[in-house]
Amino acid sequence: MAALTADRNTHFKNPLLISVPLAANVKIFAGSLVAANAAGLATPGAAATTLTYLGRAEEQIDNTGGAASAKSVMVRRGEAFKFANLAADPVVQASLGKACYIADDQTVALTNGGATRSAAGIVLGVEADGVWVL
Repeated sequence: MAALTADRNTHFKNPLLISVPLAANVKIFAGSLVAANAAGLATPGAAATTLTYLGRAEEQIDNTGGAASAKSVMVRRGEAFKFANLAADPVVQASLGKACYIADDQTVALTNGGATRSAAGIVLGVEADGVWVL
């Protein structure tokens, strides 16, 4: 391709709000922690080593009984979200700026649970009612 010689309509995508196809047979609740599975499909956060943290679900989407990619969910990214702190493995103030780990679709933990949890994101704050995760 040659360099431009005229204006170009360059398409763009908002990286803070993305639509992600759902994995088969899952239900995602609004406000929940959303991850991508190994196939790159949205799934609720869970204790698993094959997930990639995506962000927070903007809506409830029920794909129970549905095929992979039959529906999509809007996921907000690039912001800090407050998730519950796992009482059995709590994120602490000393975790500030460090990774925390996915325990379920609303909860994060301090450790990877002996290599059983995927990273959720970076801890931006720890409060009595939850953990701020970027």
